[in-house]
Amino acid sequence: MFEKVLFPTDFSEVSMHAIRECVPQLFEVGAKKLYLVHIVDITATDIEAIELMKIDEEELNKIAREIRAKGIDVEPIVKIGIPSLEIAEIAQESNVDLIVVPSKGENILRQMLLGSTASNLVRATKKPVLVVKYEWDEKERKIKCLSNCKEIFKRPLIALDFSECSEKVVNVAKKFEELIDEVTLIHVVDYGKPEEFERNIENAKIKLEEFAKMFNVPVKTEILTGIASRSILGTALAKGSSIIVIGKKGRSVIKDLLLGSTAERVVRDSKLPILLVPCG
Repeated sequence: MFEKVLFPTDFSEVSMHAIRECVPQLFEVGAKKLYLVHIVDITATDIEAIELMKIDEEELNKIAREIRAKGIDVEPIVKIGIPSLEIAEIAQESNVDLIVVPSKGENILRQMLLGSTASNLVRATKKPVLVVKYEWDEKERKIKCLSNCKEIFKRPLIALDFSECSEKVVNVAKKFEELIDEVTLIHVVDYGKPEEFERNIENAKIKLEEFAKMFNVPVKTEILTGIASRSILGTALAKGSSIIVIGKKGRSVIKDLLLGSTAERVVRDSKLPILLVPCG
């Protein structure tokens, strides 16, 4: 399991819900240390940054005490800077195994699924990022998490594109293998000339079976065609998957730049949690 977890908070309602409900559940299934991080955004505050830092430190320490009372080893950290870059740096320095971000904060009523800090963080960090989805429950008039965080690792759908990234994606998934009931490995054939199509599918089946051998739990494999993001989301829904695991870079680095376009669409459109694995 991911033992060292970093949770960046902006004190928004969805962030507070995640730290009180979702994050403690990760510690019930094997997490050991929590880095609770808040960054005073140097680009967005009119108040003297040092003064604001003191106020935010008090607030973060209060939350840390609340979490510590649940038996969790927590280290609160407050810094001044550009949030995504500072969070990425703390993650690297502390050598965390996982960054957890709820999607997302102040714009949740407008259904913006990934806030700018989280989106920039995904691009900046070299650590796996777990994006947990929230939505506004109009009937209950409150925010709700779309997943049970204690069970999100039970039925992962792992999307592999057979780039150099794929082995790293599988190795990250194996970190929570003891929590897995069944894995679905998926590859989407959306490349090649028409006359190469059948051969590409057959080659993909062979490659996917090789990756399946890396697991010691039940594995199902799926080769699909069409638009990758739609195939991944549709299969996850059909299979009753609990999480989608995907690399941050696709085959075309120039085309996809820092965040693979398939991964970006999946993060944007999925209601399931997404585990983004950095591959650069």
